[in-house]
Amino acid sequence: MTSPIEDLHTVRDFLRYASSEFAASPVFFGHGTDNVWDEAVQLVMRSLHLPLEDNTLFLDARLIREERRVVLERIRRRIEERVPLAYLLGEAWFMGMPFNVDERVLVPRSPLGELIENGFQPWLGDKPVERILDLCTGSGCIGIGAASVFEDASVDLSDISADALAVADSNIELHELRGRVRTVQSDVFANISGQYDIIVSNPPYVDAEDLADMPDEFHHEPTLGLAAGDNGLDIAHRIIAGAAEHLTPGGLLVVEVGNSWVALDEAYPELPFTWLDFRNGGNGVFAITKQDLREWQSKI
Repeated sequence: MTSPIEDLHTVRDFLRYASSEFAASPVFFGHGTDNVWDEAVQLVMRSLHLPLEDNTLFLDARLIREERRVVLERIRRRIEERVPLAYLLGEAWFMGMPFNVDERVLVPRSPLGELIENGFQPWLGDKPVERILDLCTGSGCIGIGAASVFEDASVDLSDISADALAVADSNIELHELRGRVRTVQSDVFANISGQYDIIVSNPPYVDAEDLADMPDEFHHEPTLGLAAGDNGLDIAHRIIAGAAEHLTPGGLLVVEVGNSWVALDEAYPELPFTWLDFRNGGNGVFAITKQDLREWQSKI
């Protein structure tokens, strides 16, 4: 019996083979794709450094043996080890932009990209934006995405993890933003100075029960970027408590808390959160102004 490396030759062969293998396995799709075919296309085409679109020209191209070995090994690891595709490729996409990723950071998948592309409207209004803070930045994708929209703003990417900030720094270099985007190591606001027009955050927000029940793929991600106590709110509480001090007048706080949004809403019945809707899916994101935070703080 021959091995797949001997039987498969073209890009088309490997797309079919990967699709069949994924369909017959328990892999979970949730780190950039949501189906067998898209997962196969991304794995095969990006492993070969080929485009994801307008690529029919390459479908019948034959792979050299080393290329076949690389693709087959990644298919094996995706199935047997349940490694997320982004880690196998070393890249993920957010807001149409590529980002370096590895197991030091979460795989980008936040609905915040849609809000950033829309310039945080209508919640920001006509407020000029000079400084932005991406709190709990991970790979830096949210802050770098914001820098691409607000081209005159300076952006700080903050995280407690030095490992995550090393990845974020590599993405600052990748997008040639060193002049106005920088990293800051900080435990929430501990090392943050000054005020910002926008503070945006996708902090850890997974509660203990959900973390234990997550598919195997998520356990390749850093626990520090996911876990936030029994109810998923440990970091959100600290952000809400400290954000007003670091917002300019008229400043906006935007935080993603995912499935923990119900617990957060119940914990702060007097805070006027605006829970955002997204055309492309996603929930558990709130926006609130500095003024509303200050008024709430004055009453407690």
